[in-house]
Amino acid sequence: MTASPTSDGHTPANAGARTEDGYHRGLGKRQIQMISLGGAIGTGLFLGAGSRLQAVGPSLALVYLVCGVFAFLMLRALGELVMYRPTSGSFVSYTREFLGPKASYIAGTMAFFNWAVTGIVDITAVALYMRFWPVFSSVPQWLFALLALVLITGMNLTGVKWFGELEFWLSLVKVLALGGFLVIALVILALRYPVDGHATGLHLITENGGMFPHGFLPALVLVQGVVFAYASIELIGTAAGECEDVKSVLPQAINNVIWRIAIFYVGTITLLVLLLPWNTYQAGVSPFVTFLSKLGVPGIDSVMNVVVLTAALSSLNSGLYSTGRVLRALALDGAAPRYLARMNKQAVPSAAILSTVAIYLVGVVLNYFIPSQIFEIMLSLASLGILSTWCFIVLCQIQLRKKIRRGEIAPTSFPMPGAPFTSWLALAFFIGIVGLMAFDYPTGTATICAIPLLTLALAWGWRRMRSAPEHDAVPQTVPSVVLTEDFLVPHEGSDRS
Repeated sequence: MTASPTSDGHTPANAGARTEDGYHRGLGKRQIQMISLGGAIGTGLFLGAGSRLQAVGPSLALVYLVCGVFAFLMLRALGELVMYRPTSGSFVSYTREFLGPKASYIAGTMAFFNWAVTGIVDITAVALYMRFWPVFSSVPQWLFALLALVLITGMNLTGVKWFGELEFWLSLVKVLALGGFLVIALVILALRYPVDGHATGLHLITENGGMFPHGFLPALVLVQGVVFAYASIELIGTAAGECEDVKSVLPQAINNVIWRIAIFYVGTITLLVLLLPWNTYQAGVSPFVTFLSKLGVPGIDSVMNVVVLTAALSSLNSGLYSTGRVLRALALDGAAPRYLARMNKQAVPSAAILSTVAIYLVGVVLNYFIPSQIFEIMLSLASLGILSTWCFIVLCQIQLRKKIRRGEIAPTSFPMPGAPFTSWLALAFFIGIVGLMAFDYPTGTATICAIPLLTLALAWGWRRMRSAPEHDAVPQTVPSVVLTEDFLVPHEGSDRS
């Protein structure tokens, strides 16, 4: 494989090399930076913000700010772990090392649950966006969901380089579109140009119930829904395992996330409520499309709808990428069926990806039976998986820091600021959100009621894996790179390719 030069014109010594997990180091600085940026801009903002504004009004900006700060702390915790040991197994690998095999099994299974549900959210979002245009209004919602799934599956199976390139351009479209929105919004505010017959400015907040038009409690409860907006930012930890120069690229990519949160979430929501009354926005329609449609410029709302469609495809693309690697990490640890560790000739965990796609197909069926309710139901379930993932990341960082203090591990070059205080604070915040979900009736309440069932399923899966015959599990004494070669290179007399 020919290595590609970096932005400074030099070719990294390890470009195109294999990681210890058997993956290609095919992601460069340009792609890692855009993946981290794209991960902070997804379906939760482009589509979910409409229903959130409808529910709590201008206070949504404050909720985004608070959740964004704690999401950034989680990302710094992950950054310290990655600088200690980059791996495409991401936090699942760290959980096994610092918390043990049972915790690793729970973390990986919940991560898979998170991304499986998120994938259903994303294919649903794609279908909803397509039906924005009247010409497609008669096309079944489930068909668009299926077409999106086929497209993204194909891109994920062709190799990490193609995944990174697709994600780069999808993320670039999102960034440029949001940048364009910010410029248009600021110009309209500066010129006091009316939108849909309304004068723009702070009076749109004060004259429509203030910052908390429905009270403080609804805004507090909404925190669990807003968490979904940041669901993909931890993807950078997974992608780092296939990065050519992780120690120089990762810290900058992580530190840039905080100002992106401030601009793209807090700034954007603030502008939306200064341009139109907050009750103009509605569930099921992107608030950006709503705003642009009110400007009266022909076709501009369709252009923005293409952008938000791109955002949903980007989220689906990165989610399938992450899930495939998490599942394979579980298989290599013996906590999932061995066939999930199999990779194709492009060093892509094809068995794990296709198994995830099988779950996504359930979402296609749900789009047929409950097209109007599926988005909010799946979003609430995904939030539970996201919070679980973030809690395990912080717990692993806490254990890493303990080992560093005892002198068992050398200090990393990218420590989490304020730890261990900030670590415990973030952990308490994430656990508190789970408690708040019970008050978000009906979807949040139903999600909490589903926790005992999920716990039973995890216990059953663990007992089944522990009682499986020895040859069905991956032996822990065999290095993962050897296992990878076992799946990639055909043995003599074997018909495997």
